[in-house]
Amino acid sequence: MTDVDFSGLILGFSSAALYYIGQGEVEGHNIGEKNLPLAKQNIRIIELLQEKTKGNLTEEEDNLVEQILKDLRLKYNGMQLDPSSPQK
Repeated sequence: MTDVDFSGLILGFSSAALYYIGQGEVEGHNIGEKNLPLAKQNIRIIELLQEKTKGNLTEEEDNLVEQILKDLRLKYNGMQLDPSSPQK
């Protein structure tokens, strides 16, 4: 069993959010399931973790959370505007 660190936790929630935005891909095949409420829930979990760990993260962890949230928000908002769009 491998250890899970903060970055791994954030990446796990990020992967789940991307999957529910419809961005899941395995070997070039889209396996994502569009479920915007679940995508938003995973984004909110990352936001909550960001709030609760403020001042306790390394610079690298803080940058990772910021970049992931920026990317997820853009993709999520794009899906809200045009749900048929594949948002790559």
